Amino acid sequence: MEHLSIVILLMALLVGLSAVAPKLKLPYPVLLVLAGGLLALIPGLPPLKLEPDLVFFIFLPPLLYEASYNTSWHEFVANRRPILLLAVGLVLLTTTVIAALAHFFIPGFTWGMGFVLGAIVSPPDAVAATSVTKGLGLPRRITSVLEGESLVNDASALIAYRYAVAAVVSGTFGLWDASWHFALVAGGGVAVGAAVGFAMIRLQNILTDATQITALTLLLPFGVYLGAEHLGVSGVLAVVAMGLMMSRRSHDIYNNQTRLLKHSFWNVFGFLLNGLVFIMIGLQLRTILEGLGTGAFWPVLGYGLLVSVVAIAIRLGWVFPVSYLGEWLGRWLGREEHHSPRRNLFITSWAGMRGVVSLATALGLPFVVNGGQPFPQRNTMLFITFVVILVTLVVQGLSLPWLVRRLGVQESPAQRAAEEQELRLTLTKDSLGYLDGLITAEPDPSLLTLREIQRRQARRLHGALAANEATDLDAPREEESAAALEFEKLLRARLTMTEHQRQLLVKLHQEDKFSEEAIRQVELELDRFEIALDTQLATVQQPEEAEATEETTAALEPDQTASRFPGPKGRPSNADEPS
Repeated sequence: MEHLSIVILLMALLVGLSAVAPKLKLPYPVLLVLAGGLLALIPGLPPLKLEPDLVFFIFLPPLLYEASYNTSWHEFVANRRPILLLAVGLVLLTTTVIAALAHFFIPGFTWGMGFVLGAIVSPPDAVAATSVTKGLGLPRRITSVLEGESLVNDASALIAYRYAVAAVVSGTFGLWDASWHFALVAGGGVAVGAAVGFAMIRLQNILTDATQITALTLLLPFGVYLGAEHLGVSGVLAVVAMGLMMSRRSHDIYNNQTRLLKHSFWNVFGFLLNGLVFIMIGLQLRTILEGLGTGAFWPVLGYGLLVSVVAIAIRLGWVFPVSYLGEWLGRWLGREEHHSPRRNLFITSWAGMRGVVSLATALGLPFVVNGGQPFPQRNTMLFITFVVILVTLVVQGLSLPWLVRRLGVQESPAQRAAEEQELRLTLTKDSLGYLDGLITAEPDPSLLTLREIQRRQARRLHGALAANEATDLDAPREEESAAALEFEKLLRARLTMTEHQRQLLVKLHQEDKFSEEAIRQVELELDRFEIALDTQLATVQQPEEAEATEETTAALEPDQTASRFPGPKGRPSNADEPS
């Protein structure tokens, strides 16, 4: 009960700090970590220990699912080469270099202990990357690479960590066996996630209740992660593969109510989880210091700073040559290559913040090895990991917004809005063609009115592309209809046209004509617009439905109905009579 009260207080704190962060011009993850560290140093405050199982089984699956679901499948596939080079190649290189550094410069570190430390601190964190870069207006290619890397590299590092720890505990290590199992664990995780994602797509084509589907998406990440780990494959890659697959089909398997409910729920749930993770990182400071002891603080702090600098330098030294080499090989093979400006590459290399996964893996180190001896250098590894997280989050996290503005590596809001307006204009023009076909077949007055409304919409959008004005997606007022038209008929025609626009939106998404961000934004507008039309249509139909209900009830219970729903002259209401 005491810990529950603390968690509620932490949630209130993160809401307040996230509101203050923009005014202080600080990334809110950095502010939350610093606030958690200060809280941990308050005397008398009960310690709130971050259990590894809490991270891997409670925090990590939903956070990975949210990040992968919001990642564009098309952009992930298009950038698969830089993503895999960073997520696998860079992680293994960083692990190896840190292992050598620890072995030669930190007293008492064997090669096995060095590889454990390298696997812990090598992966940039998915939560940190998306939280710190959010709102900076980075180009889509940079964002896609960073998000894709942070989704996959956790699996690479955790698999390497698993074998490094096993080597330290048992005293034996086989490179061939580790390499073979690495491929098996990674491939198995992807296969499990893809299979579950495919099954869920088929199942959610059958389910219709928005609340049930949203609840299912909350439970799925936990089930997939635990199931994959039980099978001995990567739970991280299983959740990521499932999230990417469901993201790819989200535009055609969910209805408007489900999409809006899922969007609102995951926005709030993801915000709370992200905030708690960063505060919990800071709160571990006291526990880590107590385990280290006062005498070893300054030397180990120096080792932590050294490892931090080397980890940052490795990433800077990897991104540039590997990117240029990849472009050169692609052109040599006859492929059309996208050239990345140096400033974009620098931002990609600088955005390597570490986070909760590194801390959780360090906390998850066993306390003893075979024979009952304490796990060597456990407290030292834990403190070095905390220093690396703090340095990368604070130094890189605080300087990244300034560097983005200084180097001009950002898309202006007008550019992003222009793409959304262009997408709206594409839907409107296609709707005009669709309406022309319907009018040719049956020149209904309501269709003629709707076509005129869409023509005015197209003219406004043509101006909006230059002026960056908002699109008018409100339902028409009743007086806009011709006197001879029934408003209900016009509403039904607009619903039919909206469904046609939705089908076109799915087609444009499959053809990758517009960015995922623009597709999702316009899709949300269509969802809200369609629900508003349904509400108006229900309001128009309400009197008739009420009369029909009274007639049915009167036929079943004539005496009681007459007293509760009296019609004209005390008789039960009849559907043929005016209300």
